[in-house]
Amino acid sequence: MNQAITIVMTGASGSPYGLRLLQVLLEAGEEIYLLISNPGRMVIQSEVGLSLSSRPSEIRTGIAQYLGVSANRLHVFGREDWTAPIASGSNAPRAMVICPCTSGTLSSIATGASRTLIERGADVVLKEQRKLILVIRETPFSIIHLENMLTLARAGAVIMPANPGFYNQPKSIADLVDFMVARVLDHLGIDNELMERWANQTL
Repeated sequence: MNQAITIVMTGASGSPYGLRLLQVLLEAGEEIYLLISNPGRMVIQSEVGLSLSSRPSEIRTGIAQYLGVSANRLHVFGREDWTAPIASGSNAPRAMVICPCTSGTLSSIATGASRTLIERGADVVLKEQRKLILVIRETPFSIIHLENMLTLARAGAVIMPANPGFYNQPKSIADLVDFMVARVLDHLGIDNELMERWANQTL
């Protein structure tokens, strides 16, 4: 099985979640396939001040430098790079995380549109029964959003809205980000100590 993990960042608010997830996975030595939509690049610039080119090779360098990690295990693909491994079930990654995930991306995946590499990659992961995690960043949810989430949950996807907890008494935005990243890592089966666990809490 292809052991890589695909990380997708779309145009929803919440780019710090995706960037921190990337950082932790690369520091852990994971092989990462990265896709960032055009709106996703705009949101990254708006939220963290990181300006990224549209060229995959330059995105790879820019992301690695920003996160302070090696780019050796980071592979970036474009919107219509149909030769990428994630485009085919014969070489599907072990998991795919869309973080953050827009309601538009949610809708496209739920209907099986497969018009872009992001949509096709998600379709492949579902049909090959690998793990698909959608970190939805939208509020409130309309009935359309909820029905799309239900459709994908029934297909095997993990629906994980970006709802950090407060029982660990976060001291910073970074603590809130790490809470969500830790939950994603838990579902990927990757050990981490990004947050204090509930059993260790004193109420």
